[in-house]
Amino acid sequence: MILTEVHLLESIVSHALSNLPKAKAALTSARTAANSIYCPPLLQAQLDMQSGVLHAEDKDYKTAYSYFFEALEGFSSQDDSKAGKALKYMLLCKIMLGLPEDVTAIVSGKLAQRYAGPDVEAMKAVANAHSDRSLDDFEKLLQEHKKGSTRIPPSLSPSRLTRFTTFEQNSRTTQSSETT
Repeated sequence: MILTEVHLLESIVSHALSNLPKAKAALTSARTAANSIYCPPLLQAQLDMQSGVLHAEDKDYKTAYSYFFEALEGFSSQDDSKAGKALKYMLLCKIMLGLPEDVTAIVSGKLAQRYAGPDVEAMKAVANAHSDRSLDDFEKLLQEHKKGSTRIPPSLSPSRLTRFTTFEQNSRTTQSSETT
């Protein structure tokens, strides 16, 4: 079990240092080590969380969402405070998939209601700005949440990615209306 934890820590540190290939390799080693032993639910949830983060970095938001969902269930079953972070990342993945309407459905679910608060409200506001395709609303939201205690998760670079996604969608809409 210690080997699993060491590889997981190596993956987290490598990701923090922006060395994604090494982070992925360390996570693979952690999962391999975890498969050969009994893995406690909290450690499994941490592995799922890291897997979700790395898939989100690769812009594979569908797979990342699945890992974050598993992490949320694992952390929630152990009453761990990291469950709220997993929920925020789940919501962010739905936004990045272009499914901001799913955010409201997820937040109204029984499991998610336990972790409602300013961070979840921030994700709902991001989803609303995304569905309205309003860069102005999004910029205002970023400024509001920089000042307060609520922070949009930085490790997934949501401001950069959401700006790009919203801009890209607005560009497509503008281009398609110009060609008709």
